[in-house]
Amino acid sequence: MQINPGLPSRFPIQIHFTDYEVDELMEIAAIMVEEKQYVLTSTAKEKMKQHLIHLLSDPFLESFSNARYIRNMLEKAIRAQAMRLLKSSNPSKEELMSIRAEDLQVSNPFLN
Repeated sequence: MQINPGLPSRFPIQIHFTDYEVDELMEIAAIMVEEKQYVLTSTAKEKMKQHLIHLLSDPFLESFSNARYIRNMLEKAIRAQAMRLLKSSNPSKEELMSIRAEDLQVSNPFLN
């Protein structure tokens, strides 16, 4: 809508949805992870939380996709976990289910 200045006038009714808070996004992540039968380690949870705090405090953030962002982050983490486990011989069930901090690919260089 902001890209084309004439576009908003074509949609007289616009609904704005506020972004979720960090704790709400963490709850969404916990639900998504549980549904896929994975577990976030405590360090992964902390890394994700710090990333979200940093991301949402950015004054230049114009749009945020909320739960979609969380879903995409977790899908990337699951792929990274799979690649990590390929290098492991005979991983335990716990390892197969665990998403570690190193599996989370975040863009903040201070959190990597």
